[in-house]
Amino acid sequence: MRYRRVVARFGASPDGSAGPTGALALHRLRRHWALLAVCAAFLLAGALVLDDYGIAPDAPDQIQLGNDMLDYLSGRGERTLALLSDRYYGAAFEAPLALVQRVLGLDDSRDIYLGRHFLTHLFFLAGGVCCYLLVHRMFGNRLLALIAMALFLLHPRLYAHSFFNTKDIPFTAMFMIVLYLLHRAFRRDTLGAFLLCGVGVGLLVNLRIMGLILFVAVLALRGLDLLFAGSEGGGGGKRVLLTGVGFALTAVLTFYASLPVLWADPGGQFVEWFGALSNHPNPQFNLFRGEWLYGPDGPPFEYIPVWIGITTPPVVLLLALIGAGWLIWRGARRPRDVWRGNGLRFGFLLLSLFVAPIIAIFVNESNIHSGWRHVYFLYVPLMLLAVSGLYGILSSVRVRWTRTGTVVLTGAGVAVMIVSLVRIHPLQPSYFNALVDRATPDYLLSQYSLDHWHMGYWRILKKVVEENNEPVLFTSSRRFHAQKHFLPEESRIIRHHPSRSIFSNGFYTNHPVASKHYIDRIYNNTIQSIYRTSLETRDSEEIIQLALASEPVARSVFTIYLREKMIVTIKDDCSLEQLRGYFRFQIYPVDASDLSGRDKRNGLEMIDVRPGGNVMDANGRCAWVVLLPDYPVANVLVKQVEGMEPLWSARFAVTPPEVDPVALARSPLASGAFDIYRDGDALVYLREPCTERDIEDAFGIDVYPLDPEDLPDGRGRVRFSSRAFGFWDHGVRVGERCVAVVPLPDYPVAGVRTGQVDETGWRWNVEFAVTPAEVDPAVLAREPLAGSVFNVYRDGGALVYVKDGCTEDDAGAAFFLHVVPVDVDDLPADRVQHGFDNLDFELWQRGGRVGERCVAAVPLPDYPIASILTGQYDETGQLWSVEFMLPDGE
Repeated sequence: MRYRRVVARFGASPDGSAGPTGALALHRLRRHWALLAVCAAFLLAGALVLDDYGIAPDAPDQIQLGNDMLDYLSGRGERTLALLSDRYYGAAFEAPLALVQRVLGLDDSRDIYLGRHFLTHLFFLAGGVCCYLLVHRMFGNRLLALIAMALFLLHPRLYAHSFFNTKDIPFTAMFMIVLYLLHRAFRRDTLGAFLLCGVGVGLLVNLRIMGLILFVAVLALRGLDLLFAGSEGGGGGKRVLLTGVGFALTAVLTFYASLPVLWADPGGQFVEWFGALSNHPNPQFNLFRGEWLYGPDGPPFEYIPVWIGITTPPVVLLLALIGAGWLIWRGARRPRDVWRGNGLRFGFLLLSLFVAPIIAIFVNESNIHSGWRHVYFLYVPLMLLAVSGLYGILSSVRVRWTRTGTVVLTGAGVAVMIVSLVRIHPLQPSYFNALVDRATPDYLLSQYSLDHWHMGYWRILKKVVEENNEPVLFTSSRRFHAQKHFLPEESRIIRHHPSRSIFSNGFYTNHPVASKHYIDRIYNNTIQSIYRTSLETRDSEEIIQLALASEPVARSVFTIYLREKMIVTIKDDCSLEQLRGYFRFQIYPVDASDLSGRDKRNGLEMIDVRPGGNVMDANGRCAWVVLLPDYPVANVLVKQVEGMEPLWSARFAVTPPEVDPVALARSPLASGAFDIYRDGDALVYLREPCTERDIEDAFGIDVYPLDPEDLPDGRGRVRFSSRAFGFWDHGVRVGERCVAVVPLPDYPVAGVRTGQVDETGWRWNVEFAVTPAEVDPAVLAREPLAGSVFNVYRDGGALVYVKDGCTEDDAGAAFFLHVVPVDVDDLPADRVQHGFDNLDFELWQRGGRVGERCVAAVPLPDYPIASILTGQYDETGQLWSVEFMLPDGE
């Protein structure tokens, strides 16, 4: 009775049904006038903000996919199916978009992208309509259906992505549509309803392999129905079997028909398709809780729940928790109903559709990156669970004001979603809820990926175009390369005077604009920023003349000059053939902490310049300028790239490392291909004259601390830390001299092994003491406790190993040290059975080579010692050993 009162209160028919199925269409529309009003409001809002969102970086590839598939199907394509772009990706959404483009005759890039934005958003709204219809079928309540539709369409991230993301949003919307068809099929239990559901599932799997989960779900539910129909007798089993087989065949045939790659060899190509898409190997990094995760390594289990938890409106999260709890409570009370065809079973299906993919992705170590956009479809069951939670509250409480208050609070939560959408528009792809710190400056920037889709760059690009009197051509950065096609045609390229041609970080202009820093922020975080957007001098030609008057910093096919904060690249007698591909400037900072976002992960900032023929002046000279960042730059690598291989490259120093001349006046600590000095808390590698071979191989350095406890976690067992670095990471070539300054760790270092490595191993290496072991000279004046290749002394609580005239072989072997205690019970528990303690070490762990002397000091245990056996060994076996007593007081 409570249920009848609740649904009657909120506008449903008393029996809980969705209305008479034989009503006329006009009557149905009149009953659902609120749905029509909401759709009209969303269409109007979408039209107003259609060009506020930029272009996804992979949008050109998606367009190519749709066009390639249309060409292949029409027989007009010149390429075979094997050469089609992304042939294993289903084009069930991209091909219709391409067809509409051709039918309407859209050829301007802005019109094409506006059309794609509109159709993608329209499909998203269709998912919202099906959400309304599904909830109305589930609960027979139009108010709940409207709330569900609002919760689905107003998720800030999904709403923004519904304009430019033609991968994840169509799958999410189709997931909702198929869930509606699934619920409808099981309610009607007719062959036609299941055939329609099969068509939807086939298209869903075409869009993304994860759609298989609904294919399996329908077959599993039909299997349960068949089981119960057989146990209850009657003729229902035949109908269940017929509808189940019809669904499966329709889904398979739809999937087969919509994916031409399967036509020639269905079995073999299906295996390849499944392998290619079940865990796509595209290497991507993702910032998550302050750490860069590598996509192919698989996410931690909490990755998806945390992302959903901090980027989903709190009202949905709270209601979803209530809905899941209410569902489990009902299932515990009536466990048999969980398996039978009713609302409770559908609720558990929703719960399974949310949990199972998260577990599957974790177990399979699937490549998930750029937030949780690959699994936006999980919001569908989560949101439906939230609506179930709201329904559970309304159908359980008896007090009218409590029910009314619940609806009001839910409406307030929806209002907050609308306010969030408006406040951060159009940066909703970077929405975070109040459960995460949004007040601390750039906290989110340091913890999570913010702007994978480069919407901030689109806003900056529009600002630049609006503020400059002349059109601006962006070609320097792949981030801008796609976005510029969304500009009006007259703003994409500039008419220029041929004698004043110059590029500056992608800006092409006759009269350089005033210097400005463009920045875009969300909450208290920098989402994107562009520095060095202009030249400070009055004329482009002046820059070129100043550069030509100075010495170049590098020469290759092009000559490169450095003028204050500008890199000027010039070539006389320049031909169009020499301007193919693009030019990449890789900028390495002095301090990597000056970088941010993905640049910080890579350790460098990249600027790509695609010059083309319009950088050439009337005299056949090419010139362009790249302005350096505001932070100190160590060196720059410039290369011209075509395809995957560089045509040429040149590297030069901007800020050479500072080295104290006094440090270089001393004798080096060691000498290999490079002489190595110590300058304060750093090692200086120096070679003069220096060749390309000397700096092309990677350097390696093994650092042995005075105290192994100082090592990072996990390194205490090997007792040293290792790392590799390139010469240009810490050094510079100036003329014929190469010098690199490598910081030492902040803990006391005993010795170092360093050198260069190639594919065969060490090309050369040297070992030396950084902090030689301190030994009391009075100790060495006494007779040693034992003598062999090394003399062994006692200095307080340590043994001292000394050899004058020490060779590389002497220093390279390992020492063993067996300590026999007076009382065996003093030994560590794991050594008692052996009767002695084992303290093996290498010379570089306890000492070093200083000139011609090798010395090491090894602490002894603090218990009374009876005798000691020590010596050296290498891969061939024991080299020497001595045994001696160590009486108390010695």
